[in-house]
Amino acid sequence: MSTEARAGVSPMLSRLADEQATGALIREHGTLYLEDGRVVHAESPATPGMDVLLMAGGAVRAEGWSEAVDRAGARQRVGRYLVEQGRLSDGALELCHLGALFDASYFTLAPSSGPSRFRYGVSHWFGTVRPVPVATVERETLRRRELLQRIWPEPDTDTAPLSRIIRRAEACVPPRRRRVLDLVDGARTASQIALTLGRPAFHTLVDLRRLAACGLVATAPAPAPPEWFGLAVVEDPDVALLRRLRAGLEAL
Repeated sequence: MSTEARAGVSPMLSRLADEQATGALIREHGTLYLEDGRVVHAESPATPGMDVLLMAGGAVRAEGWSEAVDRAGARQRVGRYLVEQGRLSDGALELCHLGALFDASYFTLAPSSGPSRFRYGVSHWFGTVRPVPVATVERETLRRRELLQRIWPEPDTDTAPLSRIIRRAEACVPPRRRRVLDLVDGARTASQIALTLGRPAFHTLVDLRRLAACGLVATAPAPAPPEWFGLAVVEDPDVALLRRLRAGLEAL
């Protein structure tokens, strides 16, 4: 594991795991909920929540979700209530929750300059499904960072509005990735595309970096300044393409 990778994982989280702490670790890009030093839930503004993931996949209807939150949210048993009422199987709940946990953890544990704080005793209204060791969460977070770096080493693709570049290579785009490409409109970010599709945000990052590596997607140009500032300088599209090719070659 590289020094850079180790530096990106929260030392505070490791200490809380050693203490077997229970509460909420609040960071710049999200929150991790711990129970006896293990991660039981994670949420981030960059990722779709459990409600979006379950309803987009057709596993739970909107009225079923609302009922579960109303009747079991205060008791922190929303997940278990969905199972007990026959709206979701145990396996489907665990699979979806684990995917959402790793998804939000990836963004929450992103390197940042903002402060972190821990609120002891705080728990999430969704309730515990299957606790995950901190070491497992950290290892998966680092694996995901390395995967994205290998695919396309330009991180701006993850956060900036994206533009579509029309090329003949579009015909070779697989159906799942094409649904992502169809939502690239010069304004949406990766997180907004993930929310629209109801998919984990990290999977959307992977698709978008692969599209960028193929020259089909690029960060959208900044809006032109008002006319009274004078003429705007626009980068030659051939220069932009050469920069992407250079970045790809450097990654290889």
